[in-house]
Amino acid sequence: MATTRRLTGFKPTGHLHLGNLLGALRPLIAAQNDTASIAMIADLHAMTMDHDPAEIRALAMEQATVLLAAGVDPARTPIILQSHVSEHTELHYLLECVTGFGEASRMIQFKEKSAGGGPVRLSLLTYPVLMAADILLYDIDQVPVGEDQNQHLELTRTIATRFNARYGETFRLPGGVRPDAAARVMDLADPATKMGKSTAAGAGRIGLLDPPDVIRRTVARAVTDEFAQVRRHPEQAGVTNLINILAACTGREPADPVSYGALKREVTDAVEALLAPIRARHAELVKDPAHVREILEMGAAQVRPTATATVRRTRAAIGLLN
Repeated sequence: MATTRRLTGFKPTGHLHLGNLLGALRPLIAAQNDTASIAMIADLHAMTMDHDPAEIRALAMEQATVLLAAGVDPARTPIILQSHVSEHTELHYLLECVTGFGEASRMIQFKEKSAGGGPVRLSLLTYPVLMAADILLYDIDQVPVGEDQNQHLELTRTIATRFNARYGETFRLPGGVRPDAAARVMDLADPATKMGKSTAAGAGRIGLLDPPDVIRRTVARAVTDEFAQVRRHPEQAGVTNLINILAACTGREPADPVSYGALKREVTDAVEALLAPIRARHAELVKDPAHVREILEMGAAQVRPTATATVRRTRAAIGLLN
């Protein structure tokens, strides 16, 4: 039976947080035994907006180190920097040749970020096509996607289907994998929005490398609700989020807490128990950045044969001499 191929991407625009661990990293690690997974740090995607070059490099290294500390096994799951595999950008251009301007400009991120006025980088318009190249390059079967990424996956499938129809069967059509609902972590300060890497204030975000006192303060300040009963309920978004975090961290359905204070103490303890080993392993790995760089180089070498074969196949199909 053919092995399922899966790609999980992380963009180095901020520090990885609890939502990334529960929603993306843990499923990636759990699938290492029965899928051919790739963990990609999408540094090219981080350049669609104004950025600090040194910060992108630092965040890319930090993310690679955190992935290792969390349990990604590079022998089974290559960890790659997108920019280390030049076939990403070559396939990107080839796919642009079968993508319409209207398709790219309808993408939600472009519409939202360009609506504010000011200069807009061309890469902001075309990066969904680069995202399609990231997926199609490795004959991927499954891509973990949230609701905000469905549109990008559908564009990927549209581009692949069109290319196959015009130039012959070239690409495998990927499918989406939705994260477990329990792994959907909302911002602790604003439980109506997802926890994010680049939230301006960061008051509701728990970073994977946050020390215990910061975790305690963040949870203590978490929004709760003015109800006598502490429970999961659509009208109690803050409490529901905390209970979901507790269940996801412990792997069991928690008993009903007796008070908001008791719930926050349980959440703090559970999060700290989950993150302490990651922080400890990260502290060891960060002392040897050369080792992390070697793993990134090894990851690129592992995936390059597939990437090269895909680009050669695409070049031939679209009419270029190999």
